[in-house]
Amino acid sequence: MQLIKRNLGSIESFRMAMATLKAHKFRSFLTVLGVVIGTLTVMVISAFIAGLDKQFQKDVESFGTNAIFIYKFNPGIHMGRLSPEERMRKPLSYEDAIAIKELCPSVEYVVPFLSSDFPPKVRYQDQELYVSQVQGTLPEYDRMASVHIAEGRFFTETENQHRSDVCVIGADIADKLFTGLKPLGRQILVDEKPLTVIGVLEKQDSFFSGDGDGGNQNRAVYTPYETIRKMYPQEKDHFVMAQAAEGKMNQAIDEITQVLRRRRNVPFYKDNNFGIATPEGITEQFRQITGGIAILMFAISSVGLLIGGIGVMNIMLVSVTERTKEIGVRKAIGARQRDIMRQFLIEAIALTGSGGLLGILIGWLLTLLVNLILPVYVPTWAPIAGLTVSCGIGLIFGLWPARKAARLDPIESLRYE
Repeated sequence: MQLIKRNLGSIESFRMAMATLKAHKFRSFLTVLGVVIGTLTVMVISAFIAGLDKQFQKDVESFGTNAIFIYKFNPGIHMGRLSPEERMRKPLSYEDAIAIKELCPSVEYVVPFLSSDFPPKVRYQDQELYVSQVQGTLPEYDRMASVHIAEGRFFTETENQHRSDVCVIGADIADKLFTGLKPLGRQILVDEKPLTVIGVLEKQDSFFSGDGDGGNQNRAVYTPYETIRKMYPQEKDHFVMAQAAEGKMNQAIDEITQVLRRRRNVPFYKDNNFGIATPEGITEQFRQITGGIAILMFAISSVGLLIGGIGVMNIMLVSVTERTKEIGVRKAIGARQRDIMRQFLIEAIALTGSGGLLGILIGWLLTLLVNLILPVYVPTWAPIAGLTVSCGIGLIFGLWPARKAARLDPIESLRYE
């Protein structure tokens, strides 16, 4: 019976709170404007960060979850300048890649990449464009997880040994140079050197790879390794990509590290003079950066929530003053302190909660618009967190006005004019 009375009292308190808010719609909206802005900001930021994280992970893992990237610098995201020691490092060589292939049993495939040191120009008849890179590699690259041929085929070991003038091109190059035409068998000029197109790669999502980024396969040209050495004999800087056997990623990294330390004469007391990275490691780097940005942005948005909370507390104090006589009447007919306190707390929570819902709705609509330009993804926790925080603001900042209302003397309240 006591529980039923308590529930009926809460329902009545909620009804009275909502009636008060409806009676002062514009004032209530202005009061929670800070909460709306704060919740809206949380929604948009979380959607933006989650979308970038999801897209970045997709881009990196397109190379395969067992991929290992090896370079003279640490592959991945670089912050700040290179040290003098890093600038003086000798490049990796073709022989380094072959040594990894022969001496690392946990490594399934190893391919070196040799590329031009500048974006080359690709031309077909009167159409031309600058591509990200022309990269020479081994035919084994076709067996790795990152290569997907849409048309034609990849080059063979025979074509590599004979330095054949053939190439596989990215989807963007095919679309640009061969609009309405079949690219296979046609000859393109790469820095005025003729290459015959034998394959076209599938189009990949490349949000984080710009037109000049070597990782953008949509604008890349792949040739046999020996062909690129013929085209650019002065180039020496190799990038090496390996693929670990299933379930042997850690062993593969340890084996590669030991082989390269011996080949590059690194003393046991010095750090590696080369870099090794995995898709998981690069993704973790990115998450650390976006996590720091998210914390900063959430701190800024909390200012809006704080302002909204102060506004709620201010308007609730005004409401207590305006309704002093009403409080006295309720107490005179038997309302207890906790009934009065419950009513004002519910009113404060309903006020900020409605602001939170409005902020979530506007934020969701904004993410739909942003998604037309940038990848965004609204995680499930974002609207839940936004609504919880907004209701919590009402609870915290409504506590003092509610206590003040509950402690009013009924006799003095009835005399109040």
